[in-house]
Parts: sequence; C-alpha cells; structure tokens
Amino acid sequence: MTDAIRAFAGDCTVETDDRTHRGRVLVLVKPDRTVLVHDAEGYQPVAWLTRADAVTVETDGSGFGLTARLDDRTLRVTADRIRRSVYPVTEAGVPVGTSPDSGGPLVRTGGAVVDVVDDARYPLVAGATVLDDPCPDCGLPRMRVDRGVTFEVCIDRDCDPLDDAVRERFDRAWTCPDCGSDLRIIRRRGRLLAGCDAYPDCETAFTVPAGVVVDDCPCGLPVFETATGQRCLDGTCDRWSA
Repeated sequence: MTDAIRAFAGDCTVETDDRTHRGRVLVLVKPDRTVLVHDAEGYQPVAWLTRADAVTVETDGSGFGLTARLDDRTLRVTADRIRRSVYPVTEAGVPVGTSPDSGGPLVRTGGAVVDVVDDARYPLVAGATVLDDPCPDCGLPRMRVDRGVTFEVCIDRDCDPLDDAVRERFDRAWTCPDCGSDLRIIRRRGRLLAGCDAYPDCETAFTVPAGVVVDDCPCGLPVFETATGQRCLDGTCDRWSA
C-alpha cells in the first residue's frame, strides 16, 4: 500500500511542552508519524515531533484535535475548523529507468531501486552500480557488482541471482586454510560467504568482499582489490602486504 502524507490547514493553536503558538498554519503528518507545523516564515517548522510513538486525530462538532506523543513529549494542535487532504507519497531518488511492469519511473534511493508507481522495491547489494542497459529477460535495469570478478546481473534477484553467478564462478575454487576442505559459496544470515564444505565439523567461513581477485595471499586464500585497498579473503589475515 502506498504511504501517504496527511495535511491539515487552518487557524490553529499549537501547544508543545514549553510554548504555545497560534496562527494559520499547515500541519503535516508523515508516514513515519513525524509531525511538522509550518507557518508563513522560513523553511523550518515552528513546532515538530519526530517519529512519534502515536498520533491521534479527533473531530467532532466542537472542532479538530491532533495529538502526537513521544516518550514524555507531547505536541497538540487544535482548531475550530480545519481543511484536510491526503497525498500519496513515495521515496524520491535518482532516476535509473522505467518499470517494464507499471511504466512508471524507477529511482535509486536508500540502497534500492524503487518503482514509484506500484512501490515495487529491488534491494541493491553493497557497491552495486545500476546500468543503463535493461535485463534481456524482464526489462528491469541490470547492475554491475564486484564479487571476486565483475558481474552484470539483473537488479531483481528472482530473475538473475547474483549468488548463482558467484557460485558458478567460485564454488570450490578455494581451500579452507583450517582443514583443507573446499570452500563453498553460500548465503547465511544475509551474508554471501565462502564457507567450509566440512561444516559443521569445521565452522570456517569468510564474507566475500566487494572487490575483485588480484593476487594470492601466502596463506593460500585470494587477495581482493576493494574500495579501501587490497585485503585477503580472511579479513583477519596479517600475512598479506601489498
């Protein structure tokens, strides 16, 4: 369901814990229950409460009341008459294409690509670059990701999973330094790992970093070139020096 901003406008009395305002103001209630009260001056609200625990709105024959509470703080807006509107809202981000399903714009924001028409959300992996060329299978944008080598896969993990591409390239490519078994490409607790095939007898596992393999470490594991420099697959290894 699309989130919405609720707007209330009128001649209001605005009470906080330490002061009272009166005037013709605009009250905005955001989807995260942040309440902002704007008057005619400046860009900063005259009163606000960020991510309130609860926001209640009361209307009856005697007027309008809005109460927002957060811990021991309270913001109260009252009026004899009020105008109200509801505006659907989405995340805003950098345009990266058009949705093949809804025809609406796709934007990159908050670590994901979002369809602003139907709210479909495609989480991006760390370090991903969204490409201009669409996926030949579903029409969504593809992304470029470094995980040992550079892969170009669809942003929809159900369409063209990055894990499958990494697994095809690096499954059993490296050896466990503790027991000599193969390292398998697995996902565990949200992380892409090179984990020992002898698990649970051997619990050795390494997070596959965002980078490309450029060398071999004296410990026998690969060395990755990452955004912060070169490092062994084993982030605790002290045997590699570039």
